[in-house]
Amino acid sequence: MKNIPLKAKIKFGTVSFIYLLTVIWIGNYWLLLGLPVIFDIYITKIIPWNFWKKRKDRKKPPAWIEWVDAFIFALIAVYIINIFLFQNYRIPTSSMEKTLLVGDHLFVSKLSYGPRMPITPLSFPLVQNTFPVINTKSYIDWPKWDYRRLRGVGTIDLNDIVVFNFPAGDTVPLHRPNPDYYTTILELGKRQLAQQPSLLEGRTFDTEYEYRMFVNSLGRMIVHNNPREFGKVADRPVDRRDNYVKRCVALPGDTFEIRSNQIYINGNPLEDPENIQYNYHLITDGTLLSQRFFNRFEISDADKREAGIGPHYLLPLTRNMAENIGEYGFVKTLEMDEQKPDGSARYVFPFSKYYPWSRDNYGPLWIPESGETVELTTENILLFERIITAYEGNTLEMKNKTILINGKPTNKYTFEMDYYFMLGDNRHKSADSRHWGFVPEDHIVGKPILTWLSLDKDKNFPANIRWNRFFKLATRD
Repeated sequence: MKNIPLKAKIKFGTVSFIYLLTVIWIGNYWLLLGLPVIFDIYITKIIPWNFWKKRKDRKKPPAWIEWVDAFIFALIAVYIINIFLFQNYRIPTSSMEKTLLVGDHLFVSKLSYGPRMPITPLSFPLVQNTFPVINTKSYIDWPKWDYRRLRGVGTIDLNDIVVFNFPAGDTVPLHRPNPDYYTTILELGKRQLAQQPSLLEGRTFDTEYEYRMFVNSLGRMIVHNNPREFGKVADRPVDRRDNYVKRCVALPGDTFEIRSNQIYINGNPLEDPENIQYNYHLITDGTLLSQRFFNRFEISDADKREAGIGPHYLLPLTRNMAENIGEYGFVKTLEMDEQKPDGSARYVFPFSKYYPWSRDNYGPLWIPESGETVELTTENILLFERIITAYEGNTLEMKNKTILINGKPTNKYTFEMDYYFMLGDNRHKSADSRHWGFVPEDHIVGKPILTWLSLDKDKNFPANIRWNRFFKLATRD
């Protein structure tokens, strides 16, 4: 060691210290086998790690080798940063308006809730699941690691904005990804039964669950037998499902309810974020709303097209916007839209006659918590069916009103993970937990910290740059 330059010793000590802290954080002490490699790279140099760049004539390697070396290093660095520190996320839809806008680019912190170790480690960084243009997978299915999350600096709090993998995105018809696969097969199955009621001849169902499974099987056959219309049906692991961003409105163990658009947690009203939006019915005295009006209230072209041509409009507005618009002399009526329960529960999770809820009058619904045990019935099984099967890996059957989990009869289930309920701030234009259910803890990606870029899709460069949103913190409000 006496002949080793001080610079090399400092490099070795610094890298080894950081590596040891990382090993302790990750908790996998097999990684300590990497210390001899680091020692050899900086001190002994027995193995020629950069052999591929050396030439026999000892001349400087070609420029392309240097570029390849820099590119590989950059990919590895980005991969590590994306796993442990933060990643970029672009807002694609209006479900979080006016809190987060379409075209906002966010820094999403992985440290806030703890970095999730990759489930599919062999993947290309910066691409979630599909390479653009060539439309091929950006990851390799093998190997797959079990879910594990490292310690973070905090936990999810009520009203936090959270980025997570879409729970219903495990199965995706590539030509028709929206609505989600499970909503699609349910609607297709119902439609086929309406057209061919003879399919029910000779069949009896003891429970709604058994009837639902039959309906789903009909819809599933339609999707899988029509690849030209629906495309290839892709199966995606947890960390390769599309990223969504919503607000956490209920934590594990909470009882969640919406009454006339007001959220209640454990019976207590939850304060709404400042920029939450609802649809309002606006009826004028015959006056048609101008483009200047839409621009003033930052109503996008897409929302403008959906609003109607007047004098009756349906506009997404915050409460402050509604108060300001209500003062205009040409406004005859301005009322918040409210979807009353009609007894069908056709459009909200769990789509059951036993839960006749609506978008704006929902629950009460208990949010599952790790370690808690729930009594299963033929009525509530549809609430927990995907948790038992898709999220926690069990088999589920029902025979003669008896529930079988992994082939054994039972009337209880103990949850392995925590679950959350997520809503968009644009409450009447958000596909969220009201439509596809709970968000498992292993789907949590991170917490948006700030907006580093924002581009308005309705304008051309440079007018499309929203300078006022640069470095805007993505706070709880």
